[in-house]
Amino acid sequence: MRIGFDNDKYIALQAEHIRNRIDQFGGKLYLEFGGKLFDDYHAARVLPGFEPDAKIRMLKSLVDDVEIIIVINANDIEKSKQRGDLGITYDEDLLRLMDNFRSMGFLVGGVVVTHYANQPDADAFRRRLDGLGIKCHLHYPIAGYPYDIDHIVSDEGYGKNEYIETSRPLVVVTAPGPGSGKMATCLSQLYHEHKRGVAAGYAKYETFPVWNLPLKHPVNIAYEAATVDLDDVNTIDPFHLEAYGETTVNYNRDVEIFPVLKAMLEKISGESPYKSPTDMGVNMAGYAIVDEEAVCDAAKMEIVRRYFQTAVDAKRTGTGEEQIEKLELLMNQAGVNSSLSPARSAALLKEEMTGAPAGAMVLPGGKVVTGKTSTLLGAASSLMINALKELGGTGDIDVISDSVIEPICHLKTEHLNHKNPRLHSDETLIALSISSVTNPLAAEIIEHTGELRGCDAFFSVIISSTDEKLYRTLGINVCCEPKYEQHRYYHK
Repeated sequence: MRIGFDNDKYIALQAEHIRNRIDQFGGKLYLEFGGKLFDDYHAARVLPGFEPDAKIRMLKSLVDDVEIIIVINANDIEKSKQRGDLGITYDEDLLRLMDNFRSMGFLVGGVVVTHYANQPDADAFRRRLDGLGIKCHLHYPIAGYPYDIDHIVSDEGYGKNEYIETSRPLVVVTAPGPGSGKMATCLSQLYHEHKRGVAAGYAKYETFPVWNLPLKHPVNIAYEAATVDLDDVNTIDPFHLEAYGETTVNYNRDVEIFPVLKAMLEKISGESPYKSPTDMGVNMAGYAIVDEEAVCDAAKMEIVRRYFQTAVDAKRTGTGEEQIEKLELLMNQAGVNSSLSPARSAALLKEEMTGAPAGAMVLPGGKVVTGKTSTLLGAASSLMINALKELGGTGDIDVISDSVIEPICHLKTEHLNHKNPRLHSDETLIALSISSVTNPLAAEIIEHTGELRGCDAFFSVIISSTDEKLYRTLGINVCCEPKYEQHRYYHK
């Protein structure tokens, strides 16, 4: 809970650094924008004090100079690829992003469908965009990409892609997710701008790994933990070390592609402005850390969370054992183990003492509260109520009467065909809201819901997706022991 990151300092430093990079290239910069713009909760967890919308707020300070291009891979449209955190497809997320940008006053210059090869679903999406009045451009697969430089940087390579007319000095190229073609879109634009005699440059904005933190800093290890499914590995930037004698951190994919990228930039404009992958970046997050210990503690906790999330996913799907093994190695590197959170020990002890599934939560003041499955409430519901009661100082007084809970249970089993009568946490909050009409204590504790944001909760069993979604909506960090409450083959 201790603040370790100065968000305002970060926004000011970042905006200034981007302005300087625009000036470096004569007034036009294509900025490949990685990660999440509106809701970077990973950064908020590992850099306590970082606001999830810090990056979009930073861009907002440059709004009059910014134009946004959103990129989507035609193959991702065809496969109905989803954002795991939102549960929506990339094409739907593209529209969501457009609405968010427009509501904040940003100019959206258009959409680019990359890797386009007449895919039927991509064509349907193009027609949908056209019906909405959204300009759509096509970029095509390039034979020999990314290694056949002469072909790529030619009229049959980048030159074949449709050029996007832009009018602002800073063109932010973003996407619903990785692998969308952001870098290729930037370089394609540079090729077209150069042919038109327009001076323009390219840079990359990624929050992680933080280039000016040590390779094995917990924040950088937490990034590896977060991308364990992508096989990203942090590494010392050998090009930067050779060019400047300075040790900086990058990740394997950028280091591997840099010689190719450098050759492309040289082919496009005659020389490369960058001697290393680190040179390309504009991230200033490392300069806004104000409490090293707080940041390290938060990052270590995030590594453990990623371990349990991956272990639960492996339990659900039967795949991912190699990812668990890698996360165990990362925990060892960070000097932590699976019992780092006191919530885990408390939840497992509660289950052992009561014989029922249980949960525990670390509240803002450091106190740990617990809850267990009962006749009417699941473990997640019980823990939620106990946490709110502790924050509200109501003690053990019942705040929801059985007369409110029992009709909901009856509705679930008798009319909605649920086998489990117990209330999920969202249903429990509704019952609490109903009780608040006649019970002042219920009205009091529900006002403390916002104080749960950032708290860590742990459950002795895998909780339902309904409960997990509600907890995450409230900003509670949820982990579960990788085991089911009941021994059966199918778990909803």
